[in-house]
Amino acid sequence: MEEMGTTIKYSTTCPTQTNGQIKVTNRTLGTILRALITLNAKAWDLLFPLAEFAYNKALSRTTRMSPFKVVYGINHFNPFDLVPRISEGKPSVEASKRVEEIQKLHK
Repeated sequence: MEEMGTTIKYSTTCPTQTNGQIKVTNRTLGTILRALITLNAKAWDLLFPLAEFAYNKALSRTTRMSPFKVVYGINHFNPFDLVPRISEGKPSVEASKRVEEIQKLHK
């Protein structure tokens, strides 16, 4: 950790008031959820995975990477990444590469 210039900051598991990053994450997820549940507030539990997906896919201004990429080293696949481009009528080069990667993983 020292060689990489990382410092360890300890916090308690409870209350979230002591951890600023958790507060920011929770506020952001709350904002995303409120935008998703405008029509049906009772379905928030069904929409939470979508909010989590959107949060984990979004680029951070600080790291210029998504939270998923920070943790796993790659961006996770989005179903729309595999959809053909409408203007071209064929899958993008990036989508073709991802299809190959998925096929390799299945083997």
